[in-house]
Amino acid sequence: MTHQHLLRTMDTLCECSEAVDAAMSEMLRPLIDQDLSMVFYDLTTIRTEGHSEQAEGELRAFGASKDGGIGRQVMLGVVQTAEGLPIHHEIFAGNTAETTTLIPTIETVIERFGVKRMVLVADRGLLSIDNLESLSQIRVGDQPLEFILAVPARRYADFDDVLQGFHQKHCRGDKNEESIGEFTWQDHRLIVAHRPEVARDLGERRDQKIAALTAEADRYFEKLDGQDAGRKYRGRKLSDGGVMARFYRDVCEERLAHIIRIDLTADTFNYTLDARALERARVIDGKLLLVTNVKDLKPEEVVARYKALSDIEQGFRVLKSEIEIAPVYHRLPDRIRAHALICFLALVLYRVLRMRLKARDHRLSPQRALEIASRIQYHQVMLHRRQTASGLSKMSPEQHDLFEAINLPKPAAKRL
Repeated sequence: MTHQHLLRTMDTLCECSEAVDAAMSEMLRPLIDQDLSMVFYDLTTIRTEGHSEQAEGELRAFGASKDGGIGRQVMLGVVQTAEGLPIHHEIFAGNTAETTTLIPTIETVIERFGVKRMVLVADRGLLSIDNLESLSQIRVGDQPLEFILAVPARRYADFDDVLQGFHQKHCRGDKNEESIGEFTWQDHRLIVAHRPEVARDLGERRDQKIAALTAEADRYFEKLDGQDAGRKYRGRKLSDGGVMARFYRDVCEERLAHIIRIDLTADTFNYTLDARALERARVIDGKLLLVTNVKDLKPEEVVARYKALSDIEQGFRVLKSEIEIAPVYHRLPDRIRAHALICFLALVLYRVLRMRLKARDHRLSPQRALEIASRIQYHQVMLHRRQTASGLSKMSPEQHDLFEAINLPKPAAKRL
């Protein structure tokens, strides 16, 4: 079997991908609560290699990577249940806006699994006013789709009055416990949660950065004043314009341009510390804002449901590390989709393995279980170029225990 055989098999897989998805949906449906399905949706970026361009259907595009920087990539969207079971995936072009992927993905999941009620939990990048209106139009049976969406930090300015009042009431002093409050926004519930330890950590790091930048500015002032007084310094002579450009770059790298203000049109180097912006940043520190239309969950339960979204991010780490979905070396769109489908099937098996081990309260992780199973080998040998013999390596007690725990038949040489 050659590499070309495998590539052609991927073409065949892509041709019958809808049948594969339908068969997998039938197998997963008994594991999904049909009365109340809590589903989580998130996107990640998958790095691609190659510089060629396809005439039609090109998926590889330059965009902002989740790992940082700009790169050529595709985007992978994954839907999973509250139990951590992946049930659907979609591939999008690498420069697709996150907000445009949410509606079609959820409509596909509703149609495929036929749940009576669905609560969607999604991260900050997927919230927009247009999305909220569109989400409200989606029906699950006789009722609208319910959702729990995080508000992106760039939109926190829309909630200044709410955050100020909540901060004054719940976030003063040396509290160490999480504070949660509820408000109304555009006919939806707005849940605000504050974590004091996160706020303290963010505040301390910001204060350290501001102190370092202030000290840097003082050194520039001292040298510029010394030059004007006729003192000599090693190196090139500083100019106000050059100092302003350098200091502005350092401030932007620390993401503090909204607090440390620099007038780049001025004739001399100077800066101001925006006390109002700094106070507003301190109010925002440690805050989580969630918009939801779910009526029968308490605010604490809404926050807990959202925090469970971190499990889908763990799934992305499994895809990228253990399953090695990236980088993608394929150039044809159908082969990229087939590659993603193979990796998604592997993730489903990985998570089912995790669910079975957890149900038996087993100490092994899925990765360790796969390492133990990989030691079982089936061998075939030819004797005197005529006679063949085969056999299975002897299984250890640990391997026997593993197959019993995950409820699978043990390997047998006769069956193989």
